[in-house]
Amino acid sequence: MIDIEATLYQKTKAIIDRYGFSFKKNFGQNFLIDQRVLDKIIAAGDIQADDVVLEIGPGIGTLTQAIARKAKTVIAVEIDRTLIPLLEEVLSDFDNIRLINDDILKVDIKALSEEYGRPLKVISNLPYYITTPVIMNILEKEAPVSSIVVMIQKEVAMRMQAAPGTKDYGSLSVVTAYFADCYLAANVPRNCFIPRPNVDSAVISLKPYDKKPYDTADREGFFKFVKAAFSMRRKTLVNCIGSSGDFDLTKEEFSEILKKAGYDERIRGEALSLPDFHRIFELM
Repeated sequence: MIDIEATLYQKTKAIIDRYGFSFKKNFGQNFLIDQRVLDKIIAAGDIQADDVVLEIGPGIGTLTQAIARKAKTVIAVEIDRTLIPLLEEVLSDFDNIRLINDDILKVDIKALSEEYGRPLKVISNLPYYITTPVIMNILEKEAPVSSIVVMIQKEVAMRMQAAPGTKDYGSLSVVTAYFADCYLAANVPRNCFIPRPNVDSAVISLKPYDKKPYDTADREGFFKFVKAAFSMRRKTLVNCIGSSGDFDLTKEEFSEILKKAGYDERIRGEALSLPDFHRIFELM
Protein backbone atom coordinates (compact mmCIF):
# COMPACT_ATOMS: atom_id res chain seq x y z
CA MET A 1 0.00 0.00 0.00
CA ILE A 2 1.36 3.44 -0.96
CA ASP A 3 1.28 6.05 1.81
CA ILE A 4 -1.10 8.85 0.76
CA GLU A 5 0.90 11.28 2.90
CA ALA A 6 4.16 10.48 1.13
CA THR A 7 5.80 13.06 -1.11
CA LEU A 8 5.32 12.83 -4.85
CA TYR A 9 8.89 11.56 -5.18
CA GLN A 10 8.26 8.82 -2.60
CA LYS A 11 5.00 7.80 -4.29
CA THR A 12 6.66 7.68 -7.70
CA LYS A 13 9.59 5.64 -6.39
CA ALA A 14 7.22 3.25 -4.61
CA ILE A 15 5.23 2.61 -7.81
CA ILE A 16 8.39 2.10 -9.87
CA ASP A 17 9.80 -0.35 -7.32
CA ARG A 18 6.50 -2.18 -6.84
CA TYR A 19 6.05 -2.88 -10.53
CA GLY A 20 9.73 -3.32 -11.34
CA PHE A 21 9.40 -0.68 -14.02
CA SER A 22 12.42 0.04 -16.25
CA PHE A 23 12.69 3.40 -18.00
CA LYS A 24 12.92 3.24 -21.78
CA LYS A 25 15.11 5.86 -23.42
CA ASN A 26 13.40 5.43 -26.79
CA PHE A 27 10.15 6.68 -25.22
CA GLY A 28 11.81 9.62 -23.46
CA GLN A 29 10.36 8.68 -20.08
CA ASN A 30 10.97 11.18 -17.28
CA PHE A 31 8.41 11.17 -14.46
CA LEU A 32 7.49 14.33 -12.58
CA ILE A 33 8.27 14.24 -8.83
CA ASP A 34 7.58 17.85 -7.80
CA GLN A 35 4.10 18.60 -6.44
CA ARG A 36 4.44 22.35 -6.98
CA VAL A 37 5.07 21.84 -10.70
CA LEU A 38 2.14 19.45 -10.90
CA ASP A 39 -0.08 22.11 -9.32
CA LYS A 40 1.16 24.71 -11.85
CA ILE A 41 0.28 22.44 -14.78
CA ILE A 42 -3.21 21.88 -13.41
CA ALA A 43 -3.67 25.62 -12.80
CA ALA A 44 -2.50 26.47 -16.33
CA GLY A 45 -4.89 23.86 -17.74
CA ASP A 46 -7.86 25.74 -16.25
CA ILE A 47 -9.83 22.48 -16.05
CA GLN A 48 -13.59 22.80 -15.71
CA ALA A 49 -16.02 20.14 -14.45
CA ASP A 50 -17.39 19.41 -17.94
CA ASP A 51 -14.02 19.29 -19.75
CA VAL A 52 -12.73 16.31 -21.73
CA VAL A 53 -8.94 16.27 -21.42
CA LEU A 54 -6.52 14.46 -23.70
CA GLU A 55 -3.33 13.49 -21.89
CA ILE A 56 -0.38 12.34 -23.99
CA GLY A 57 2.01 9.95 -22.26
CA PRO A 58 0.48 9.46 -18.78
CA GLY A 59 3.52 7.53 -17.55
CA ILE A 60 2.56 6.12 -14.15
CA GLY A 61 -0.58 8.23 -13.88
CA THR A 62 0.52 11.03 -11.55
CA LEU A 63 -0.75 13.88 -13.71
CA THR A 64 -3.64 11.73 -14.91
CA GLN A 65 -5.07 11.44 -11.40
CA ALA A 66 -4.78 15.18 -10.79
CA ILE A 67 -6.62 15.93 -14.04
CA ALA A 68 -9.30 13.30 -13.34
CA ARG A 69 -10.17 14.97 -10.02
CA LYS A 70 -11.26 18.08 -11.94
CA ALA A 71 -12.34 17.02 -15.44
CA LYS A 72 -15.39 15.13 -16.63
CA THR A 73 -13.27 12.72 -18.67
CA VAL A 74 -9.56 12.02 -19.21
CA ILE A 75 -8.41 10.26 -22.38
CA ALA A 76 -4.88 9.05 -21.61
CA VAL A 77 -2.85 7.89 -24.63
CA GLU A 78 0.21 5.80 -23.72
CA ILE A 79 2.50 4.24 -26.32
CA ASP A 80 4.37 1.95 -23.90
CA ARG A 81 2.24 -1.21 -23.58
CA THR A 82 4.19 -2.34 -20.49
CA LEU A 83 2.72 0.64 -18.62
CA ILE A 84 -0.90 -0.24 -19.33
CA PRO A 85 -1.33 -2.89 -16.55
CA LEU A 86 0.36 -0.52 -14.10
CA LEU A 87 -1.91 2.36 -15.14
CA GLU A 88 -5.03 0.20 -14.97
CA GLU A 89 -4.27 -0.61 -11.33
CA VAL A 90 -3.00 2.82 -10.27
CA LEU A 91 -6.03 4.53 -11.83
CA SER A 92 -8.59 1.90 -10.78
CA ASP A 93 -10.28 4.25 -8.28
CA PHE A 94 -11.35 6.57 -11.13
CA ASP A 95 -14.28 5.84 -13.43
CA ASN A 96 -13.68 8.84 -15.71
CA ILE A 97 -10.35 7.78 -17.23
CA ARG A 98 -10.09 6.10 -20.62
CA LEU A 99 -6.74 4.46 -21.45
CA ILE A 100 -5.63 4.09 -25.06
CA ASN A 101 -2.46 2.15 -25.88
CA ASP A 102 -1.32 3.83 -29.08
CA ASP A 103 1.03 6.34 -30.69
CA ILE A 104 -0.53 9.80 -30.32
CA LEU A 105 0.55 10.66 -33.88
CA LYS A 106 -1.74 7.87 -35.10
CA VAL A 107 -4.72 8.80 -32.93
CA ASP A 108 -7.65 10.55 -34.63
CA ILE A 109 -8.19 13.51 -32.29
CA LYS A 110 -11.05 14.81 -34.43
CA ALA A 111 -12.91 11.53 -34.05
CA LEU A 112 -12.42 11.62 -30.26
CA SER A 113 -13.75 15.17 -30.13
CA GLU A 114 -16.80 14.17 -32.15
CA GLU A 115 -17.37 11.15 -29.92
CA TYR A 116 -17.53 13.34 -26.81
CA GLY A 117 -19.32 16.18 -28.53
CA ARG A 118 -16.87 18.94 -27.63
CA PRO A 119 -13.34 20.25 -28.29
CA LEU A 120 -10.66 18.60 -26.17
CA LYS A 121 -8.15 20.19 -23.84
CA VAL A 122 -4.63 18.78 -24.16
CA ILE A 123 -2.54 18.55 -20.98
CA SER A 124 0.71 16.62 -21.02
CA ASN A 125 4.24 16.11 -19.80
CA LEU A 126 5.50 15.51 -23.33
CA PRO A 127 8.56 13.33 -24.01
CA TYR A 128 11.21 15.59 -25.53
CA TYR A 129 11.65 13.50 -28.68
CA ILE A 130 8.07 14.06 -29.86
CA THR A 131 7.50 17.62 -28.61
CA THR A 132 7.49 19.51 -31.91
CA PRO A 133 5.89 16.75 -34.05
CA VAL A 134 2.99 16.35 -31.60
CA ILE A 135 2.28 20.06 -31.12
CA MET A 136 2.62 20.88 -34.82
CA ASN A 137 0.49 17.86 -35.77
CA ILE A 138 -2.32 19.19 -33.57
CA LEU A 139 -1.98 22.78 -34.79
CA GLU A 140 -1.44 22.15 -38.50
CA LYS A 141 -4.26 19.62 -38.75
CA GLU A 142 -6.45 22.07 -36.83
CA ALA A 143 -7.53 19.33 -34.47
CA PRO A 144 -10.56 20.35 -32.39
CA VAL A 145 -8.76 21.36 -29.20
CA SER A 146 -9.52 24.48 -27.16
CA SER A 147 -6.16 24.64 -25.38
CA ILE A 148 -2.80 22.89 -25.13
CA VAL A 149 -0.81 22.94 -21.87
CA VAL A 150 2.36 20.90 -22.14
CA MET A 151 5.66 20.50 -20.39
CA ILE A 152 8.46 20.46 -22.93
CA GLN A 153 12.18 21.12 -23.22
CA LYS A 154 12.83 24.70 -22.09
CA GLU A 155 14.86 25.52 -25.20
CA VAL A 156 11.91 24.62 -27.43
CA ALA A 157 9.47 26.51 -25.20
CA MET A 158 11.61 29.65 -25.42
CA ARG A 159 11.69 29.38 -29.22
CA MET A 160 7.96 28.88 -29.48
CA GLN A 161 7.03 32.02 -27.54
CA ALA A 162 9.98 34.22 -28.61
CA ALA A 163 9.44 37.75 -29.91
CA PRO A 164 11.10 39.29 -33.01
CA GLY A 165 14.64 40.51 -32.43
CA THR A 166 15.42 38.09 -29.60
CA LYS A 167 18.02 35.32 -29.74
CA ASP A 168 15.41 32.56 -29.52
CA TYR A 169 13.24 33.93 -32.32
CA GLY A 170 13.01 31.78 -35.43
CA SER A 171 10.69 29.96 -37.82
CA LEU A 172 9.15 27.92 -34.98
CA SER A 173 8.16 31.17 -33.26
CA VAL A 174 6.41 32.44 -36.38
CA VAL A 175 4.65 29.16 -37.17
CA THR A 176 3.43 28.85 -33.57
CA ALA A 177 2.12 32.43 -33.65
CA TYR A 178 0.33 31.64 -36.93
CA PHE A 179 -1.83 29.02 -35.21
CA ALA A 180 -2.08 30.02 -31.58
CA ASP A 181 -1.47 32.46 -28.77
CA CYS A 182 1.45 31.11 -26.75
CA TYR A 183 2.84 31.97 -23.33
CA LEU A 184 5.29 30.47 -20.85
CA ALA A 185 3.38 29.25 -17.78
CA ALA A 186 6.28 27.94 -15.66
CA ASN A 187 9.96 27.11 -15.68
CA VAL A 188 10.81 23.59 -14.48
CA PRO A 189 14.37 22.66 -13.43
CA ARG A 190 15.71 19.23 -14.32
CA ASN A 191 15.74 18.03 -10.69
CA CYS A 192 11.92 17.85 -10.78
CA PHE A 193 12.06 14.54 -12.66
CA ILE A 194 13.14 10.96 -12.24
CA PRO A 195 15.38 10.07 -13.97
CA ARG A 196 16.85 13.56 -14.15
CA PRO A 197 17.10 14.76 -17.79
CA ASN A 198 20.12 16.66 -19.10
CA VAL A 199 18.12 19.82 -19.79
CA ASP A 200 15.58 22.02 -18.03
CA SER A 201 11.90 22.08 -18.95
CA ALA A 202 9.07 24.59 -19.14
CA VAL A 203 5.30 24.53 -19.21
CA ILE A 204 3.73 26.37 -22.13
CA SER A 205 0.13 27.23 -22.81
CA LEU A 206 -1.22 27.42 -26.34
CA LYS A 207 -4.66 28.74 -27.24
CA PRO A 208 -5.42 27.93 -30.91
CA TYR A 209 -7.22 30.76 -32.70
CA ASP A 210 -10.87 30.27 -33.65
CA LYS A 211 -10.06 32.43 -36.66
CA LYS A 212 -6.42 32.95 -37.60
CA PRO A 213 -5.67 36.69 -37.82
CA TYR A 214 -3.03 36.23 -40.54
CA ASP A 215 -4.20 33.23 -42.52
CA THR A 216 -3.22 32.64 -46.14
CA ALA A 217 -4.56 30.46 -48.94
CA ASP A 218 -1.09 29.01 -49.58
CA ARG A 219 0.06 27.84 -46.15
CA GLU A 220 2.71 25.50 -47.52
CA GLY A 221 4.26 28.33 -49.52
CA PHE A 222 4.05 30.69 -46.55
CA PHE A 223 5.83 28.25 -44.22
CA LYS A 224 8.53 27.69 -46.86
CA PHE A 225 8.97 31.45 -47.00
CA VAL A 226 9.29 31.72 -43.21
CA LYS A 227 11.73 28.81 -43.04
CA ALA A 228 13.86 30.30 -45.82
CA ALA A 229 13.92 33.66 -44.02
CA PHE A 230 15.79 32.05 -41.10
CA SER A 231 17.97 29.71 -43.16
CA MET A 232 21.01 31.99 -42.84
CA ARG A 233 20.93 33.99 -39.63
CA ARG A 234 22.42 37.46 -39.76
CA LYS A 235 21.92 37.50 -43.54
CA THR A 236 19.41 39.83 -45.14
CA LEU A 237 15.98 38.54 -46.09
CA VAL A 238 16.83 39.25 -49.74
CA ASN A 239 19.86 36.96 -49.59
CA CYS A 240 17.98 34.21 -47.74
CA ILE A 241 15.06 34.14 -50.16
CA GLY A 242 17.27 34.57 -53.21
CA SER A 243 19.46 31.64 -52.16
CA SER A 244 16.69 29.25 -51.10
CA GLY A 245 15.76 27.97 -54.57
CA ASP A 246 12.12 27.61 -53.48
CA PHE A 247 10.90 30.81 -55.10
CA ASP A 248 10.86 31.91 -58.71
CA LEU A 249 12.26 35.32 -57.83
CA THR A 250 15.57 37.04 -58.39
CA LYS A 251 17.09 39.06 -55.56
CA GLU A 252 16.25 42.21 -57.49
CA GLU A 253 12.61 41.18 -57.88
CA PHE A 254 12.29 40.33 -54.21
CA SER A 255 13.92 43.65 -53.26
CA GLU A 256 11.18 45.41 -55.21
CA ILE A 257 8.53 43.44 -53.32
CA LEU A 258 10.09 44.52 -50.01
CA LYS A 259 10.06 48.15 -51.09
CA LYS A 260 6.45 47.87 -52.22
CA ALA A 261 5.53 46.43 -48.81
CA GLY A 262 7.34 49.31 -47.10
CA TYR A 263 10.44 47.49 -45.82
CA ASP A 264 14.14 48.25 -46.15
CA GLU A 265 15.81 45.79 -48.52
CA ARG A 266 18.52 45.24 -45.87
CA ILE A 267 16.05 43.88 -43.31
CA ARG A 268 16.62 40.45 -41.78
CA GLY A 269 14.09 37.73 -41.05
CA GLU A 270 14.81 37.97 -37.31
CA ALA A 271 13.32 41.48 -37.27
CA LEU A 272 9.98 40.53 -38.82
CA SER A 273 6.83 39.63 -36.93
CA LEU A 274 4.07 37.31 -38.18
CA PRO A 275 2.08 40.28 -39.60
CA ASP A 276 5.24 41.43 -41.42
CA PHE A 277 5.83 38.02 -42.97
CA HIS A 278 2.19 37.81 -43.99
CA ARG A 279 2.23 41.24 -45.61
CA ILE A 280 5.33 40.48 -47.67
CA PHE A 281 4.20 37.01 -48.71
CA GLU A 282 0.87 38.26 -49.99
CA LEU A 283 2.78 40.42 -52.49
CA MET A 284 4.99 37.57 -53.76
